[in-house]
Amino acid sequence: MFESDGQRLKADNKIFLIDFLLFCLLVSCFCYFLYKGTETLGYNWQWFRVPGFIFSINDGQFIPGPLLQGLWVTLKITGLSFILTFAIGLGTAIMRLSSSFTARSLARIYLEIIRNTPLLIQLFFIYFVIAPIIGIDGFWASVIALSMFEGAYASEIFRAGITSIDRGQWEAAFSLGGDKRFAYYNVILPQAVPRIAPPLAGQAIALVKDSALVSTVAIYDLTMQGQSIISETFLTFEIWFTVAAIYLSITLLLSWTLDNAARKFKSAW
Repeated sequence: MFESDGQRLKADNKIFLIDFLLFCLLVSCFCYFLYKGTETLGYNWQWFRVPGFIFSINDGQFIPGPLLQGLWVTLKITGLSFILTFAIGLGTAIMRLSSSFTARSLARIYLEIIRNTPLLIQLFFIYFVIAPIIGIDGFWASVIALSMFEGAYASEIFRAGITSIDRGQWEAAFSLGGDKRFAYYNVILPQAVPRIAPPLAGQAIALVKDSALVSTVAIYDLTMQGQSIISETFLTFEIWFTVAAIYLSITLLLSWTLDNAARKFKSAW
């Protein structure tokens, strides 16, 4: 016998209620053990001090706190790095697929070096070795390091998307009298972008999280500002919880934005 819509809805609501209660129970258990642990350590929670490190209002004027200032630096580094990541990834993918031996070799060497060395080492190398030689500051050294690292992984995403397009699409583009540039721009990439949008969104989120490493080269991003506040106030738990919540909010918002943009782009084509 088939269930009616009302019975199915009632069952779904019951499952949702059970899941929600289990979630609340897990969160409550986590909070309880965290509280007991900090109580054992003799830690004094001072959440009331945290908002002042985010922003303050003085005589009706909005004043960003150190965490908000660090967040702005993080967003600038992430935004510029993502633009360069996109360009490097696409360029490297095209080089990998080209008929030129030199282009393929350079792309392969770049990929092998970047993907087989840690990001932190690359960041140190660019900041301490390359940056003084070419005369750039720590901000741009961080942007370049992040872009090159994420670009290596983005290139494989682009390459997979391009190679997933049927060979007949290339032939159709050439039959219209177009060259390879025409085929890429007007036929191949418009079809490939909706396919690679989800993994590219994941790469963008990874970029936001990896940007926290720039604090190791004295860039006052969100993470570095959090460390600075903790060294002055000893509000270890409150500040790290706040910093983690800010990073989580950024990644969730970015994921939602990119997913919606990908769906609109796909429907447009």
